[in-house]
Amino acid sequence: MTWQEDAGRDLVRSFGERMAMFVRGEGSHLWDADGKRYLDFLAGIAVDSLGHAHPVFVAALANQAATLAHVSNYFATPPQLELAARLKRLAGTGESGRVYFGNSGAEANEAAFKLARLHGGAGRPRILALKDAFHGRTMGTLALTGKPWMQEPFLPMTPGVEFIDSTAEALEAALDDRVAALFVEPVKGEAGVIDLPDGYLQAARELTARHGALLIVDEIQTGAGRTGEWFAFQHAGITPDAITVAKGVGGGFPIGALITFGAASDLFYPGTHGSTFGGNALGTAVAGAVLGEIERADLVRNAAERGEQLRTAILGIESDLIGGVRGRGLLLGVALTHPVAKAVVAAAQEHGLVINAPNDETLRLVPALTIGDVEIDEFIELLTASVRTVEDALLLEAHSDTHTEAHA
Repeated sequence: MTWQEDAGRDLVRSFGERMAMFVRGEGSHLWDADGKRYLDFLAGIAVDSLGHAHPVFVAALANQAATLAHVSNYFATPPQLELAARLKRLAGTGESGRVYFGNSGAEANEAAFKLARLHGGAGRPRILALKDAFHGRTMGTLALTGKPWMQEPFLPMTPGVEFIDSTAEALEAALDDRVAALFVEPVKGEAGVIDLPDGYLQAARELTARHGALLIVDEIQTGAGRTGEWFAFQHAGITPDAITVAKGVGGGFPIGALITFGAASDLFYPGTHGSTFGGNALGTAVAGAVLGEIERADLVRNAAERGEQLRTAILGIESDLIGGVRGRGLLLGVALTHPVAKAVVAAAQEHGLVINAPNDETLRLVPALTIGDVEIDEFIELLTASVRTVEDALLLEAHSDTHTEAHA
């Protein structure tokens, strides 16, 4: 029996068919069960900040596992307190900030949802979120996710959430003193790496402050240096009321966090939220080591510089299929001129390149923050080959259609 048959029999079908069986990783490369080598420009969907099997990650995991893994949140541990202090410093919360730890981005956004409800009370029943944004698949975070097709099988949703266009005009029209919070993704990754309009976050900060609503920024995919700043909101020079983080913070270890600023830090009180595993010594030690290495190696700057290098190189590929590049740092979306993104992803895998298609007309690139010239050169070579494979197939299809019409 093959691994595909095992997966089809034993795993739930919500993820669809698995595309490969990977057995080993090192740096920006993966090897499948047949020994084939791949360049990984998906990094576990923006998770593997340091790449695969980085010595810092491995050492932190092994050392902490041999010391203390878990004691529950009835108690504190040094790695937990050290990571909380580091996150506050990197986010710029000041002394008033606080950190809640969970196990995933969805859990971080669930905590943020409850923070909004605590702030709103009975007098602010409304929560605003953006159309086509993605905040998670749990029942609470799905209610915040502006994708009706994802919600439809699970209706009714948690009430009170309203979806608006991603414009300052729509926000100004929707905001009033009955709004508890506005949730935003600074870059809509699952929508195809779509940037918010210039000035949107600044306008959102001014308008939410005017009406007494919280501004909550979902940094699950954009945080941990991914966009060329520690957190994407920092590009806008604003201070939100809360941010949520996960993915790249743990570098491959499951961890998420809600980070609060100012008065929002005092909304939770004992009994209002909790997690058995959230913030345990093992997870926080690994995340602290990952963030420490990102700082030590100046990988935030590397993300900014390599992102521009990658953008320029992609736009230099001679192909009518490539229509542009969106995003910031090492969160990039390659816009295609035809709805063939899934075909390009499949061709890329055949050529030994791992990328992702969040929709039919976009390729998503989220490589490790450690990439350099060698990885970028290899990527361009493999992407060029993949795009040409699909172009050849389109030409063959067009020729076949023309031949059929001629003989009709």
